[in-house]
Amino acid sequence: MVKQGFDNAKYISLQSEKIQERINAFGDKLYLEFGGKLFDDFHASRVLPGFEPDSKIKMLLNLKDIAEILMVISANDIENNKYRSDLGITYDADVIRLIDVFKNQGLYVGSVIISMYHTSPAVKNFVSKLETIGIKVYKHYAIDGYPYDVQKIVSEEGYGKNDYVPTTRKLVVVTAPGPGSGKMAACLSQLYHENVRGVKAGYAKFETFPVWNLPLNHPVNIAYETATIDLADVNMIDPFHLEAYDKLAVNYNRDVEIFPVVNAMCQKILGYSPYKSPTDMGVNMVGFCIFDDEACREASKQEIIRRYFASQKDVRKGKAGLEVLQKLELLMSKAQVVVDDRAVVRPAEKIAKETQHPACAIELPDGTIVTGRTGDLVGAASSCLLNALKVLGGIGDEVKLLSAEVIEPVQRLKVNHMGSQNPRLHANEVLIALSICAVTDNLAKIAMEQLPKLKNCQAHSTVILSHVDEKTFKTLGMNITCGV
Repeated sequence: MVKQGFDNAKYISLQSEKIQERINAFGDKLYLEFGGKLFDDFHASRVLPGFEPDSKIKMLLNLKDIAEILMVISANDIENNKYRSDLGITYDADVIRLIDVFKNQGLYVGSVIISMYHTSPAVKNFVSKLETIGIKVYKHYAIDGYPYDVQKIVSEEGYGKNDYVPTTRKLVVVTAPGPGSGKMAACLSQLYHENVRGVKAGYAKFETFPVWNLPLNHPVNIAYETATIDLADVNMIDPFHLEAYDKLAVNYNRDVEIFPVVNAMCQKILGYSPYKSPTDMGVNMVGFCIFDDEACREASKQEIIRRYFASQKDVRKGKAGLEVLQKLELLMSKAQVVVDDRAVVRPAEKIAKETQHPACAIELPDGTIVTGRTGDLVGAASSCLLNALKVLGGIGDEVKLLSAEVIEPVQRLKVNHMGSQNPRLHANEVLIALSICAVTDNLAKIAMEQLPKLKNCQAHSTVILSHVDEKTFKTLGMNITCGV
Protein backbone atom coordinates (compact mmCIF):
# COMPACT_ATOMS: atom_id res chain seq x y z
CA MET A 1 0.00 0.00 0.00
CA VAL A 2 1.38 3.41 -0.98
CA LYS A 3 1.90 5.47 2.18
CA GLN A 4 0.02 8.76 1.99
CA GLY A 5 1.89 12.00 2.62
CA PHE A 6 -0.25 14.78 1.15
CA ASP A 7 -3.50 16.31 2.46
CA ASN A 8 -5.59 16.83 -0.66
CA ALA A 9 -8.60 18.40 1.07
CA LYS A 10 -6.36 20.94 2.82
CA TYR A 11 -4.70 21.74 -0.49
CA ILE A 12 -7.97 22.45 -2.29
CA SER A 13 -9.08 24.76 0.52
CA LEU A 14 -5.76 26.61 0.97
CA GLN A 15 -5.15 27.00 -2.75
CA SER A 16 -8.61 28.43 -3.37
CA GLU A 17 -8.12 30.94 -0.54
CA LYS A 18 -4.69 32.00 -1.85
CA ILE A 19 -6.01 32.67 -5.34
CA GLN A 20 -8.97 34.65 -3.97
CA GLU A 21 -6.53 36.68 -1.89
CA ARG A 22 -4.47 37.49 -5.01
CA ILE A 23 -7.61 38.52 -6.93
CA ASN A 24 -8.50 40.93 -4.13
CA ALA A 25 -4.99 42.40 -4.19
CA PHE A 26 -5.52 43.73 -7.72
CA GLY A 27 -9.19 44.67 -7.65
CA ASP A 28 -11.09 43.97 -10.86
CA LYS A 29 -9.44 40.95 -12.48
CA LEU A 30 -6.61 38.45 -12.17
CA TYR A 31 -4.95 36.66 -15.08
CA LEU A 32 -3.58 33.45 -13.58
CA GLU A 33 -1.07 31.60 -15.72
CA PHE A 34 -1.42 27.87 -15.06
CA GLY A 35 1.81 25.98 -15.66
CA GLY A 36 1.87 22.22 -15.97
CA LYS A 37 -1.25 20.13 -16.28
CA LEU A 38 -4.53 21.59 -15.07
CA PHE A 39 -6.15 18.18 -15.49
CA ASP A 40 -4.77 14.64 -15.20
CA ASP A 41 -1.69 15.66 -13.18
CA PHE A 42 -0.42 12.14 -12.66
CA HIS A 43 3.14 13.29 -11.97
CA ALA A 44 1.95 15.24 -8.93
CA SER A 45 -0.13 12.30 -7.73
CA ARG A 46 2.92 10.02 -7.95
CA VAL A 47 5.40 12.26 -6.09
CA LEU A 48 2.86 13.58 -3.57
CA PRO A 49 0.92 10.46 -2.52
CA GLY A 50 -2.54 11.66 -1.59
CA PHE A 51 -2.64 14.33 -4.30
CA GLU A 52 -5.48 13.48 -6.69
CA PRO A 53 -4.88 13.97 -10.45
CA ASP A 54 -7.94 16.23 -10.72
CA SER A 55 -7.17 18.30 -7.59
CA LYS A 56 -6.62 21.52 -9.52
CA ILE A 57 -9.97 21.16 -11.26
CA LYS A 58 -11.66 20.59 -7.88
CA MET A 59 -9.90 23.65 -6.51
CA LEU A 60 -11.10 25.77 -9.43
CA LEU A 61 -14.64 24.48 -8.94
CA ASN A 62 -14.55 26.29 -5.58
CA LEU A 63 -14.09 29.46 -7.64
CA LYS A 64 -16.20 28.54 -10.67
CA ASP A 65 -18.68 31.39 -10.20
CA ILE A 66 -15.90 33.93 -10.71
CA ALA A 67 -13.59 31.94 -13.02
CA GLU A 68 -13.27 31.38 -16.75
CA ILE A 69 -10.76 29.42 -18.81
CA LEU A 70 -8.72 31.05 -21.57
CA MET A 71 -6.71 28.55 -23.61
CA VAL A 72 -3.57 29.33 -25.59
CA ILE A 73 -1.97 27.33 -28.39
CA SER A 74 0.87 28.31 -30.71
CA ALA A 75 0.26 28.35 -34.46
CA ASN A 76 3.68 26.72 -34.83
CA ASP A 77 2.56 23.78 -32.68
CA ILE A 78 -0.59 23.39 -34.79
CA GLU A 79 1.42 23.35 -38.01
CA ASN A 80 4.08 21.00 -36.67
CA ASN A 81 1.54 18.58 -35.15
CA LYS A 82 3.22 18.90 -31.77
CA TYR A 83 2.44 15.80 -29.78
CA ARG A 84 1.53 15.03 -26.15
CA SER A 85 3.37 11.76 -25.63
CA ASP A 86 1.53 10.97 -22.39
CA LEU A 87 -1.85 10.99 -24.16
CA GLY A 88 -0.81 10.16 -27.69
CA ILE A 89 -2.60 13.13 -29.25
CA THR A 90 -1.57 16.42 -30.87
CA TYR A 91 -1.76 19.77 -29.08
CA ASP A 92 -4.66 21.00 -31.22
CA ALA A 93 -6.65 17.83 -30.51
CA ASP A 94 -5.87 18.24 -26.82
CA VAL A 95 -7.24 21.80 -26.80
CA ILE A 96 -10.61 20.49 -28.02
CA ARG A 97 -10.43 17.60 -25.54
CA LEU A 98 -9.70 19.97 -22.65
CA ILE A 99 -12.51 22.32 -23.62
CA ASP A 100 -14.93 19.39 -23.34
CA VAL A 101 -13.39 18.31 -20.02
CA PHE A 102 -13.64 21.79 -18.51
CA LYS A 103 -17.22 22.27 -19.68
CA ASN A 104 -18.26 18.86 -18.36
CA GLN A 105 -16.76 19.79 -15.01
CA GLY A 106 -18.89 22.92 -14.88
CA LEU A 107 -16.16 25.44 -15.74
CA TYR A 108 -16.73 28.24 -18.24
CA VAL A 109 -14.41 28.23 -21.26
CA GLY A 110 -14.41 31.72 -22.73
CA SER A 111 -12.18 31.54 -25.77
CA VAL A 112 -8.93 30.38 -27.36
CA ILE A 113 -5.87 32.47 -28.27
CA ILE A 114 -3.66 31.34 -31.13
CA SER A 115 -0.22 32.74 -30.35
CA MET A 116 2.49 33.37 -32.98
CA TYR A 117 -0.43 33.63 -35.37
CA HIS A 118 0.05 33.29 -39.13
CA THR A 119 -2.23 31.92 -41.80
CA SER A 120 -1.82 28.35 -42.98
CA PRO A 121 -4.19 25.54 -43.97
CA ALA A 122 -3.64 23.75 -40.64
CA VAL A 123 -4.32 26.89 -38.58
CA LYS A 124 -7.40 27.79 -40.63
CA ASN A 125 -8.74 24.27 -40.22
CA PHE A 126 -8.25 24.43 -36.45
CA VAL A 127 -9.98 27.81 -36.21
CA SER A 128 -12.88 26.39 -38.18
CA LYS A 129 -13.18 23.43 -35.77
CA LEU A 130 -13.29 25.75 -32.77
CA GLU A 131 -15.85 28.06 -34.31
CA THR A 132 -18.01 25.05 -35.18
CA ILE A 133 -18.26 24.15 -31.48
CA GLY A 134 -18.99 27.76 -30.54
CA ILE A 135 -15.55 28.81 -29.25
CA LYS A 136 -14.31 32.30 -30.13
CA VAL A 137 -10.77 32.54 -31.43
CA TYR A 138 -8.37 35.47 -31.03
CA LYS A 139 -5.00 36.15 -32.65
CA HIS A 140 -1.74 37.11 -30.97
CA TYR A 141 1.26 37.82 -33.15
CA ALA A 142 5.03 37.44 -32.99
CA ILE A 143 6.69 40.67 -31.81
CA ASP A 144 10.14 41.65 -33.03
CA GLY A 145 12.53 41.96 -30.10
CA TYR A 146 10.43 39.78 -27.78
CA PRO A 147 10.96 39.44 -24.85
CA TYR A 148 13.70 42.00 -24.21
CA ASP A 149 12.62 45.10 -26.16
CA VAL A 150 10.17 46.15 -23.47
CA GLN A 151 9.55 49.62 -24.94
CA LYS A 152 8.32 48.14 -28.22
CA ILE A 153 6.51 45.17 -26.70
CA VAL A 154 4.45 47.30 -24.32
CA SER A 155 3.18 49.64 -27.02
CA GLU A 156 0.69 49.85 -29.87
CA GLU A 157 3.35 48.25 -32.10
CA GLY A 158 3.67 45.28 -29.74
CA TYR A 159 0.86 44.04 -27.52
CA GLY A 160 -1.34 46.69 -29.08
CA LYS A 161 -1.46 44.69 -32.33
CA ASN A 162 -2.80 41.62 -30.59
CA ASP A 163 -6.52 40.96 -30.42
CA TYR A 164 -8.05 42.00 -27.11
CA VAL A 165 -9.92 39.06 -25.58
CA PRO A 166 -13.10 40.18 -23.80
CA THR A 167 -13.48 38.35 -20.48
CA THR A 168 -16.41 38.43 -18.09
CA ARG A 169 -15.10 36.92 -14.84
CA LYS A 170 -12.76 38.17 -12.09
CA LEU A 171 -10.44 35.17 -12.43
CA VAL A 172 -9.14 34.29 -15.89
CA VAL A 173 -7.23 31.00 -15.84
CA VAL A 174 -4.80 30.94 -18.75
CA THR A 175 -3.78 27.40 -19.66
CA ALA A 176 -2.39 25.46 -22.61
CA PRO A 177 -1.86 21.87 -23.81
CA GLY A 178 1.85 22.09 -23.06
CA PRO A 179 4.93 24.30 -22.51
CA GLY A 180 6.00 26.95 -24.99
CA SER A 181 2.44 27.80 -25.99
CA GLY A 182 2.68 31.49 -25.03
CA LYS A 183 0.68 31.65 -21.80
CA MET A 184 2.77 34.35 -20.12
CA ALA A 185 2.75 36.55 -23.22
CA ALA A 186 -1.02 36.13 -23.46
CA CYS A 187 -1.44 37.21 -19.82
CA LEU A 188 0.76 40.28 -20.20
CA SER A 189 -0.88 41.25 -23.48
CA GLN A 190 -4.28 41.13 -21.79
CA LEU A 191 -2.87 43.13 -18.87
CA TYR A 192 -1.80 45.82 -21.35
CA HIS A 193 -5.22 45.95 -23.03
CA GLU A 194 -7.10 45.95 -19.71
CA ASN A 195 -4.97 48.82 -18.43
CA VAL A 196 -5.72 50.82 -21.60
CA ARG A 197 -9.42 50.29 -20.83
CA GLY A 198 -9.06 51.36 -17.22
CA VAL A 199 -9.53 47.89 -15.73
CA LYS A 200 -7.55 47.12 -12.56
CA ALA A 201 -6.10 43.77 -13.61
CA GLY A 202 -3.18 41.78 -12.29
CA TYR A 203 -1.04 38.80 -13.20
CA ALA A 204 0.03 35.79 -11.14
CA LYS A 205 1.55 32.42 -11.87
CA PHE A 206 0.53 28.97 -10.71
CA GLU A 207 3.20 26.28 -10.91
CA THR A 208 2.97 23.12 -8.83
CA PHE A 209 6.69 22.44 -9.21
CA PRO A 210 9.29 23.12 -8.10
CA VAL A 211 7.80 23.52 -4.62
CA TRP A 212 9.17 26.88 -3.54
CA ASN A 213 9.20 26.20 0.22
CA LEU A 214 10.89 22.77 0.06
CA PRO A 215 14.72 22.49 -0.01
CA LEU A 216 16.42 22.78 -3.38
CA ASN A 217 17.60 19.14 -3.32
CA HIS A 218 14.40 17.68 -1.87
CA PRO A 219 13.48 14.60 -3.95
CA VAL A 220 10.11 16.18 -4.84
CA ASN A 221 11.96 19.04 -6.55
CA ILE A 222 14.57 16.77 -8.13
CA ALA A 223 11.73 14.64 -9.54
CA TYR A 224 10.42 17.78 -11.25
CA GLU A 225 13.79 18.25 -12.97
CA THR A 226 13.67 14.67 -14.25
CA ALA A 227 10.14 15.24 -15.57
CA THR A 228 11.22 18.33 -17.54
CA ILE A 229 14.59 17.06 -18.69
CA ASP A 230 13.64 17.75 -22.32
CA LEU A 231 12.99 21.43 -21.46
CA ALA A 232 16.39 21.79 -19.76
CA ASP A 233 14.70 23.20 -16.65
CA VAL A 234 17.03 23.54 -13.68
CA ASN A 235 15.89 24.20 -10.12
CA MET A 236 17.71 27.01 -8.37
CA ILE A 237 17.53 29.32 -5.38
CA ASP A 238 15.56 32.43 -6.32
CA PRO A 239 18.23 35.18 -6.06
CA PHE A 240 15.65 37.99 -6.19
CA HIS A 241 13.70 36.51 -3.28
CA LEU A 242 16.89 36.02 -1.27
CA GLU A 243 17.93 39.63 -1.86
CA ALA A 244 14.49 41.09 -1.12
CA TYR A 245 13.57 39.02 1.95
CA ASP A 246 16.78 37.25 3.04
CA LYS A 247 14.86 33.97 2.71
CA LEU A 248 15.57 30.89 0.61
CA ALA A 249 12.96 29.95 -2.00
CA VAL A 250 13.22 27.49 -4.88
CA ASN A 251 12.29 28.42 -8.43
CA TYR A 252 13.55 27.33 -11.83
CA ASN A 253 15.86 28.89 -14.35
CA ARG A 254 13.32 30.09 -16.91
CA ASP A 255 11.27 32.05 -14.38
CA VAL A 256 14.38 33.52 -12.76
CA GLU A 257 15.84 34.52 -16.13
CA ILE A 258 12.64 36.18 -17.37
CA PHE A 259 11.74 37.94 -14.12
CA PRO A 260 13.60 41.23 -14.84
CA VAL A 261 11.70 41.43 -18.15
CA VAL A 262 8.33 40.68 -16.55
CA ASN A 263 9.14 43.17 -13.80
CA ALA A 264 9.92 45.87 -16.36
CA MET A 265 6.75 45.10 -18.33
CA CYS A 266 4.59 45.36 -15.21
CA GLN A 267 6.20 48.69 -14.35
CA LYS A 268 5.48 50.01 -17.82
CA ILE A 269 1.92 48.65 -17.98
CA LEU A 270 0.79 49.32 -14.40
CA GLY A 271 3.18 52.08 -13.41
CA TYR A 272 4.63 49.83 -10.70
CA SER A 273 5.65 46.20 -10.15
CA PRO A 274 3.67 44.25 -7.55
CA TYR A 275 6.43 41.68 -7.15
CA LYS A 276 10.00 41.62 -5.86
CA SER A 277 10.81 38.11 -7.05
CA PRO A 278 9.54 35.38 -9.38
CA THR A 279 8.52 33.44 -6.26
CA ASP A 280 6.30 36.39 -5.31
CA MET A 281 4.41 35.92 -8.58
CA GLY A 282 3.40 32.42 -7.57
CA VAL A 283 0.38 31.30 -5.56
CA ASN A 284 1.40 27.65 -5.00
CA MET A 285 0.38 26.18 -1.62
CA VAL A 286 1.47 22.57 -2.23
CA GLY A 287 4.34 22.70 0.27
CA PHE A 288 1.98 23.55 3.12
CA CYS A 289 -0.09 20.40 2.56
CA ILE A 290 2.62 17.74 2.97
CA PHE A 291 2.02 16.00 6.31
CA ASP A 292 4.48 13.10 5.87
CA ASP A 293 7.71 14.33 4.34
CA GLU A 294 9.33 10.91 4.30
CA ALA A 295 6.45 9.37 2.33
CA CYS A 296 6.77 12.10 -0.30
CA ARG A 297 10.54 11.71 -0.41
CA GLU A 298 10.26 7.97 -1.04
CA ALA A 299 7.53 8.39 -3.67
CA SER A 300 9.65 11.00 -5.46
CA LYS A 301 12.73 8.79 -5.43
CA GLN A 302 10.70 6.07 -7.10
CA GLU A 303 9.56 8.59 -9.72
CA ILE A 304 13.16 9.57 -10.42
CA ILE A 305 14.06 5.92 -11.07
CA ARG A 306 11.01 5.48 -13.31
CA ARG A 307 12.04 8.54 -15.32
CA TYR A 308 15.51 7.06 -15.72
CA PHE A 309 14.10 3.83 -17.17
CA ALA A 310 11.78 5.81 -19.45
CA SER A 311 14.73 7.79 -20.78
CA GLN A 312 16.73 4.61 -21.31
CA LYS A 313 13.90 3.39 -23.51
CA ASP A 314 13.74 6.72 -25.40
CA VAL A 315 17.48 6.60 -26.07
CA ARG A 316 17.20 3.00 -27.30
CA LYS A 317 14.37 3.99 -29.65
CA GLY A 318 16.25 7.06 -30.91
CA LYS A 319 13.77 9.51 -29.37
CA ALA A 320 16.38 11.10 -27.07
CA GLY A 321 20.12 11.58 -27.03
CA LEU A 322 22.58 9.98 -24.64
CA GLU A 323 23.07 13.33 -22.86
CA VAL A 324 19.53 13.05 -21.45
CA LEU A 325 20.45 9.78 -19.78
CA GLN A 326 23.66 11.31 -18.44
CA LYS A 327 21.72 14.22 -16.91
CA LEU A 328 19.33 11.78 -15.28
CA GLU A 329 22.22 9.79 -13.83
CA LEU A 330 23.47 13.02 -12.23
CA LEU A 331 20.01 13.74 -10.80
CA MET A 332 19.81 10.17 -9.45
CA SER A 333 23.14 10.72 -7.74
CA LYS A 334 21.90 14.00 -6.28
CA ALA A 335 18.81 12.24 -4.93
CA GLN A 336 20.98 9.35 -3.67
CA VAL A 337 19.02 6.65 -5.49
CA VAL A 338 20.02 3.66 -7.63
CA VAL A 339 17.91 1.37 -9.81
CA ASP A 340 18.07 -1.36 -7.15
CA ASP A 341 15.95 0.91 -4.94
CA ARG A 342 13.06 -0.06 -7.19
CA ALA A 343 11.91 -3.30 -5.60
CA VAL A 344 10.63 -4.96 -8.78
CA VAL A 345 13.83 -4.63 -10.81
CA ARG A 346 16.05 -7.37 -9.35
CA PRO A 347 13.34 -10.08 -9.06
CA ALA A 348 12.47 -9.60 -12.74
CA GLU A 349 16.12 -9.68 -13.76
CA LYS A 350 16.70 -12.83 -11.68
CA ILE A 351 13.95 -14.71 -13.55
CA ALA A 352 15.22 -13.42 -16.90
CA LYS A 353 18.74 -14.64 -16.10
CA GLU A 354 17.48 -18.07 -15.03
CA THR A 355 15.27 -18.59 -18.09
CA GLN A 356 17.26 -16.60 -20.66
CA HIS A 357 13.95 -15.05 -21.71
CA PRO A 358 12.12 -11.79 -20.90
CA ALA A 359 10.56 -11.64 -17.44
CA CYS A 360 8.32 -9.31 -15.47
CA ALA A 361 7.67 -8.49 -11.79
CA ILE A 362 4.84 -6.72 -9.97
CA GLU A 363 4.88 -5.37 -6.41
CA LEU A 364 1.46 -5.87 -4.80
CA PRO A 365 -0.05 -3.42 -2.27
CA ASP A 366 1.25 -5.43 0.72
CA GLY A 367 4.81 -5.48 -0.69
CA THR A 368 4.66 -9.02 -2.09
CA ILE A 369 6.65 -9.39 -5.30
CA VAL A 370 5.06 -11.56 -8.01
CA THR A 371 6.99 -12.57 -11.11
CA GLY A 372 6.10 -13.89 -14.55
CA ARG A 373 8.17 -15.61 -17.20
CA THR A 374 7.83 -16.02 -20.95
CA GLY A 375 5.91 -19.15 -21.94
CA ASP A 376 4.63 -20.80 -25.10
CA LEU A 377 1.10 -19.46 -24.61
CA VAL A 378 1.55 -16.05 -23.01
CA GLY A 379 4.28 -13.43 -22.71
CA ALA A 380 6.03 -12.50 -19.46
CA ALA A 381 3.85 -9.45 -18.83
CA SER A 382 0.66 -11.48 -19.29
CA SER A 383 1.99 -14.30 -17.12
CA CYS A 384 2.92 -11.87 -14.35
CA LEU A 385 -0.49 -10.20 -14.51
CA LEU A 386 -2.27 -13.56 -14.13
CA ASN A 387 0.01 -14.53 -11.24
CA ALA A 388 -0.69 -11.22 -9.50
CA LEU A 389 -4.45 -11.73 -9.80
CA LYS A 390 -4.11 -15.24 -8.37
CA VAL A 391 -2.16 -14.01 -5.33
CA LEU A 392 -4.58 -11.14 -4.73
CA GLY A 393 -7.55 -13.51 -5.00
CA GLY A 394 -6.05 -16.22 -2.80
CA ILE A 395 -5.99 -18.64 -5.73
CA GLY A 396 -3.37 -21.40 -5.62
CA ASP A 397 -0.29 -21.05 -7.80
CA GLU A 398 -0.96 -24.46 -9.35
CA VAL A 399 -4.32 -23.27 -10.76
CA LYS A 400 -4.33 -22.42 -14.47
CA LEU A 401 -6.79 -19.57 -14.88
CA LEU A 402 -6.58 -19.95 -18.65
CA SER A 403 -6.18 -23.41 -20.12
CA ALA A 404 -4.48 -24.25 -23.39
CA GLU A 405 -7.94 -25.03 -24.79
CA VAL A 406 -8.92 -21.39 -24.22
CA ILE A 407 -5.66 -19.78 -25.37
CA GLU A 408 -4.85 -21.82 -28.51
CA PRO A 409 -7.92 -20.76 -30.57
CA VAL A 410 -7.01 -17.13 -29.86
CA GLN A 411 -3.45 -17.84 -30.99
CA ARG A 412 -4.68 -19.37 -34.23
CA LEU A 413 -6.90 -16.35 -34.83
CA LYS A 414 -3.96 -13.99 -34.29
CA VAL A 415 -1.49 -15.84 -36.51
CA ASN A 416 -3.72 -17.28 -39.24
CA HIS A 417 -6.18 -14.43 -39.70
CA MET A 418 -4.91 -11.26 -38.00
CA GLY A 419 -1.38 -11.25 -39.42
CA SER A 420 0.43 -11.44 -36.06
CA GLN A 421 3.94 -12.89 -35.96
CA ASN A 422 3.76 -13.45 -32.19
CA PRO A 423 1.30 -16.15 -31.09
CA ARG A 424 1.67 -15.38 -27.37
CA LEU A 425 -1.28 -13.52 -25.84
CA HIS A 426 -0.76 -9.89 -24.88
CA ALA A 427 -1.99 -8.58 -21.54
CA ASN A 428 -5.21 -7.14 -22.96
CA GLU A 429 -5.99 -10.39 -24.79
CA VAL A 430 -5.43 -12.36 -21.58
CA LEU A 431 -7.85 -10.11 -19.70
CA ILE A 432 -10.50 -10.45 -22.42
CA ALA A 433 -10.14 -14.24 -22.37
CA LEU A 434 -10.28 -14.24 -18.57
CA SER A 435 -13.42 -12.13 -18.54
CA ILE A 436 -15.14 -14.60 -20.90
CA CYS A 437 -14.10 -17.53 -18.70
CA ALA A 438 -15.44 -15.65 -15.65
CA VAL A 439 -19.00 -16.20 -16.92
CA THR A 440 -18.80 -19.92 -16.06
CA ASP A 441 -15.60 -20.25 -13.98
CA ASN A 442 -15.81 -18.94 -10.40
CA LEU A 443 -12.01 -18.74 -9.97
CA ALA A 444 -11.70 -16.64 -13.13
CA LYS A 445 -14.45 -14.40 -11.74
CA ILE A 446 -12.56 -14.02 -8.45
CA ALA A 447 -9.40 -13.15 -10.40
CA MET A 448 -11.21 -10.49 -12.44
CA GLU A 449 -12.53 -8.91 -9.23
CA GLN A 450 -8.94 -8.25 -8.12
CA LEU A 451 -8.14 -5.86 -11.00
CA PRO A 452 -8.87 -2.63 -9.03
CA LYS A 453 -6.23 -3.67 -6.48
CA LEU A 454 -3.52 -3.33 -9.14
CA LYS A 455 -3.92 0.45 -9.25
CA ASN A 456 -0.69 2.24 -8.19
CA CYS A 457 1.23 -1.07 -8.10
CA GLN A 458 4.82 -1.02 -9.37
CA ALA A 459 5.87 -3.26 -12.26
CA HIS A 460 9.04 -3.90 -14.23
CA SER A 461 9.78 -5.76 -17.46
CA THR A 462 13.30 -6.77 -18.38
CA VAL A 463 12.65 -5.80 -22.01
CA ILE A 464 10.76 -2.99 -23.72
CA LEU A 465 7.12 -4.02 -23.75
CA SER A 466 4.93 -3.94 -26.80
CA HIS A 467 2.78 -0.84 -27.06
CA VAL A 468 -0.36 -2.84 -26.28
CA ASP A 469 1.11 -4.43 -23.12
CA GLU A 470 2.43 -1.11 -21.82
CA LYS A 471 -0.90 0.58 -22.51
CA THR A 472 -2.77 -2.19 -20.66
CA PHE A 473 -0.59 -1.78 -17.56
CA LYS A 474 -1.05 1.99 -17.62
CA THR A 475 -4.80 1.67 -18.14
CA LEU A 476 -4.91 -0.47 -15.01
CA GLY A 477 -3.19 2.39 -13.18
CA MET A 478 0.11 0.57 -12.73
CA ASN A 479 3.53 2.22 -12.83
CA ILE A 480 5.49 0.16 -15.35
CA THR A 481 9.18 0.45 -16.21
CA CYS A 482 11.15 -1.45 -18.82
CA GLY A 483 14.78 -2.48 -19.06
CA VAL A 484 16.65 -2.34 -22.33
